[in-house]
Amino acid sequence: MNSTPFSDALALRATASVFDAQRGKLPGPGGLHRSPDSVAVAKQISELGQLITDLGDEILFRAAAQDQEAHAARIITSFAAAVRPAGEAASALGAVAHQLSFLHQTEHLRNQPDARDAREAAVRVMDDALGVADTALGEAADSLHAASATVSPPAARLQAARHRSTTATPAPPPVDAPAVTVAPDRTTRSR
Repeated sequence: MNSTPFSDALALRATASVFDAQRGKLPGPGGLHRSPDSVAVAKQISELGQLITDLGDEILFRAAAQDQEAHAARIITSFAAAVRPAGEAASALGAVAHQLSFLHQTEHLRNQPDARDAREAAVRVMDDALGVADTALGEAADSLHAASATVSPPAARLQAARHRSTTATPAPPPVDAPAVTVAPDRTTRSR
């Protein structure tokens, strides 16, 4: 395995971005008239399942390497820690799908008092579940972003970007260089 701190930081950031994207796809909270779409929720559950598989692959890829880098344990830990919130989000969306199915099955009973109460409770359960999914996905993304910064700190990334840059950037002036001043009686104009 040809793993470097920089490539591992990129992998962590890319995975964090996937969590952010999944979080952005969550249906918004709403009432009976603004229910999440069953197909979209089911698709997102599948995507989270794939994300869990991808996390497992990242862990396996590094754990199976015979020439593990010194920082590999931290990377494995970071990816492994993201599995739990991905599972929590998928489970929460499973609860949303369950409640959507209930709402669909009881649509014809919506004007009956008992059914109305049960349907309102289903909406509350969905809102709570969506909150759980949002929190879990946000925590995972934040954790992976933080882990990437510890593996490849921003200063090192900035230096690497400067070296790759195609435009020349002036070096900062030396600390002991005399400051250039304009005589007080001269007017300075800019174009």
